[in-house]
Amino acid sequence: MSKKSSGPAKGSAKHPGAGTPALVALDAAGVAHTVHAYAHDPASAVGYGLEAAQVLGLEPARVFKTLVTSMDGTLTVAVVPVTGQLDLKALAHAVGGKKAAMAAQADAERATGYVVGGISPLGQRQRLRTVVDASALDHPTVFVSGGRRGLDVELAPAELVRLTGAVVAPIGRA
Repeated sequence: MSKKSSGPAKGSAKHPGAGTPALVALDAAGVAHTVHAYAHDPASAVGYGLEAAQVLGLEPARVFKTLVTSMDGTLTVAVVPVTGQLDLKALAHAVGGKKAAMAAQADAERATGYVVGGISPLGQRQRLRTVVDASALDHPTVFVSGGRRGLDVELAPAELVRLTGAVVAPIGRA
């Protein structure tokens, strides 16, 4: 897998949108990845991840969304396919927690350094405990946010797990 882009975007020739903490983290780790930039439509009604899948012509099951939750008062990241939903009980079980709830938007943005719709599991301001849905391992590569709306990054799921220090568990549901 090369380190190149698909589509126009602002940034260096090496990476469109270069400089996002997610892309910096990938480069620093020497992880093979491909950056996919697209024109985000603020009027899209399908959600950020499904929009990325549609615009980039991807199988939606390979595109993952990054959700920030509050697990017993501690922020925890869940990475699940955009085709389904996060199972909060399964997430709690995966990390030995009692109760999970979606984090407040302001808390998620403050902790990660990203805005909602562009939260990446990579290069977050604070390294948060992370759980990746087990279905990610069914694919040779997966797509996650590159750190801003309209920017996805493709990488091997094992590298995503390694770089985030994630637990892998079945936390998504259709």
